[in-house]
Amino acid sequence: MAKSAAALIVAAGRGTRLADATDARPKQYKLLANSPVLSHTLNALGNHPRITHIVTVIHPDDADLYSEAISAIEQPIKQKLCRAVLGGATRQKSVFEGLKALEELSCDYVLIHDAARPFVDTGIVDRLLQKLDQGVEGALAAVPVADTLKKAGQSDGSLETVDRTGLWAAQTPQGFPFNKILAAHKRAQDAGETAFTDDTGLAEWNGMTISLSDGDPANFKITTGADLERAAKQATYSKMTAETAALIPLSKLTDVRVGIGYDVHAFEAGEAVILGGVSIPYSKRLKGHSDADVALHAITDATLGAIGDGDIGQHFPPSDPEWKGASSDQFQQYAVRRLAALGGRIAHIDLTIVCEEPKVGPHRDKVRASVARICELPLARVSVKATTSEKLGFTGRKEGIAALASVTVRLPFNDDE
Repeated sequence: MAKSAAALIVAAGRGTRLADATDARPKQYKLLANSPVLSHTLNALGNHPRITHIVTVIHPDDADLYSEAISAIEQPIKQKLCRAVLGGATRQKSVFEGLKALEELSCDYVLIHDAARPFVDTGIVDRLLQKLDQGVEGALAAVPVADTLKKAGQSDGSLETVDRTGLWAAQTPQGFPFNKILAAHKRAQDAGETAFTDDTGLAEWNGMTISLSDGDPANFKITTGADLERAAKQATYSKMTAETAALIPLSKLTDVRVGIGYDVHAFEAGEAVILGGVSIPYSKRLKGHSDADVALHAITDATLGAIGDGDIGQHFPPSDPEWKGASSDQFQQYAVRRLAALGGRIAHIDLTIVCEEPKVGPHRDKVRASVARICELPLARVSVKATTSEKLGFTGRKEGIAALASVTVRLPFNDDE
């Protein structure tokens, strides 16, 4: 089974080289395509399926700016966000505080990333995680130096050409086995070493061997006003989304598991019921804290059950006002991300809807297509059936609707389990 990864985003800096008399916000909170730079960075890393937790280290004065930034990120990614951590006087101290906050989550890997690099893409993350899966002690995203390098003499200003063979420009993320980099930071702290500006440099000081991983020139750091202008142009066509993550062929996922989900909702006064993301006209609606989509709730429970990850109420408690009236497709998409974080995919969904009314048959094809779209599945891998309970029980008395779902998932086989 794929190992879990957390992202640690360093956003506590002041960005003095991007100072602007008309906009005093630090660079990570300046607007880029109508959203703070940090919002784009959170979306980019949060959309990667193997990243399950995100800790952002912020400056003590930036709480309100941070709240604005997270309000602009995609809803499923908010589920990955941990409580923000206050940074220290140096980057090294800020990273250490973030690592300590992640310690209780037991993540296998951590990717440490600059908040002002919003164009990290799935390929960069995939390559870093592949290096870590191969057992390296640290992996650095980097690009080979392409420009001719010149060194100016300190006294007379004369120029000397520098051989660029073997030179690489470091980027972030920088990836590590979590326990190793945490131990390295603790040792540096105990030794009074506080001047590291780069985590691979700290790791090398601790005796760790760092491996290069291909970065991308587009993954640049916003430092100056010119960088921000370049980023504004790039943001119009460059964005990492969940759909960009490469899918592992089902034939290579040999661990087959099945989850079963069951849900019921009562009727109340209304004009339509939501089933599988489809609004079906009716004289009543289903009662619930969210949109009460009994079909998707059953599918979500089955998906979570197949990977032993609790149930829908655990992840989206009805006591939380955030989910009042929420569309249930985001619950199932969240479950799909949880599955993807383990390296798995849904292989098949079999849904049965039980009710006397409304008649589901005329809407069956729409419900089936909607479920397939929400779960990113071919239509042939989704089955939707409807039945009555022969006028028995609460469904027979037309008091509500029940749904049963069977979800088959496939995962990488792990002999250690």
